[in-house]
Amino acid sequence: MVVPLGAYGWEASLRAIAAVSRVEPRPRPKFGHGAEARVGPYAVIGSYHPSQQNVFTRRLTAPMLDVVLRRARELAAVMNAEDRLVG
Repeated sequence: MVVPLGAYGWEASLRAIAAVSRVEPRPRPKFGHGAEARVGPYAVIGSYHPSQQNVFTRRLTAPMLDVVLRRARELAAVMNAEDRLVG
């Protein structure tokens, strides 16, 4: 489970996953707040970066970040259950 913050974090995460797992997602998933992608054994959920600019302009609010983190927890639990069934 990876929760990158911002578009730079999203791109860096995809590159790192590709380097580690040798899996290149095709088509390449686009970044967006709440965007989800499965890349090999990883799930990636994007969030806007909690910078002052994003917070002060309310592009990102605490409830928005909470939703992403809750979804990440849900997906992690599902992935863990799947691993137990397979492994």
